[in-house]
Amino acid sequence: MSHFCILPRSSFKTSSVPWFTMAVLLLTILPNFTLAGDNAESKLPHRTVISRSTEDIFNLFDSLDYTAEAWSQGVREIPRIYMTKIPSRWKTESDKITVVRKKEIFFRLLAPVILRANELIMVERRELKRMADMDLDPDSKEMKSLLTLAQKYKVIQKDDHQLTGQHLAELKIRVDIIPPSLALAQGAEESGWGTSRFALLGNSLFGQWDFSGKGIKPEQQRTELGNYGLAAFDTPLDAVLAYTRNLNTHRAYTRMRQLRAGIRQKGQEPTGFELADTLDKYSERGQAYVDGLHAIMRVNKLAAADKAHLANNAVILIEPAD
Repeated sequence: MSHFCILPRSSFKTSSVPWFTMAVLLLTILPNFTLAGDNAESKLPHRTVISRSTEDIFNLFDSLDYTAEAWSQGVREIPRIYMTKIPSRWKTESDKITVVRKKEIFFRLLAPVILRANELIMVERRELKRMADMDLDPDSKEMKSLLTLAQKYKVIQKDDHQLTGQHLAELKIRVDIIPPSLALAQGAEESGWGTSRFALLGNSLFGQWDFSGKGIKPEQQRTELGNYGLAAFDTPLDAVLAYTRNLNTHRAYTRMRQLRAGIRQKGQEPTGFELADTLDKYSERGQAYVDGLHAIMRVNKLAAADKAHLANNAVILIEPAD
């Protein structure tokens, strides 16, 4: 099987004709738009790109030098380009392009969203470390923040208002990133490269179940599992944030979190390939699922994605015309 490089250059290429004047794209300035999280991204310039076809997307990639050639030259910085939703036309359009192009567009659009989710987690992780080393008053703002974080990561229940040393130790294990290579591989596997019915209807990229009655119903319901559906999300970023929270909180992925923490204790960075070994509980396929993730990572050379980071030039939101 052939392979290709992903996650290329993010620097905004200078040319005689600015990319935002291209006829195929319509841009509007959104000075008041902000994404989740209180960090530097909200202070960057924001633009919206209206896309009408995959060709528009590739033109945008080229204008930003977001290419395999740049990646092969060692560039690991990628642009903050976020698809606001998966367009309903994607399945039809993806059938008209090569498999290589289909993979390229999927990986290059999902990667910045994954990196953004990890960026938000790292904000929480830094704050956690800062507050955990303080002698906090029970009524202090910092203690309230710690309690909120512990509840979010399901270390304590929502009605608990005390944190022990054991709670803090567990919280430090849970508040951590998911290697991009792993998230990219799982997104591809679970959503069929973004073409699944659940992805198109609800930006559902990671096959997360929903038992609230609000999920997207499978066409063939398994009655023995109860009233379930696939979780729907407003944006792909929401889907990635839910996925990272799932891996960071559910008891089925305790081994993954422990392995990740052990690697960090050795002063090393966890990789997607090694953490995938622990995800046999993510699918009924068990070890075959893990083997499939490893295959996706090897064939598409996703390991390098774990070294990628977001640029701080501007934020570009891609809004599908449909």
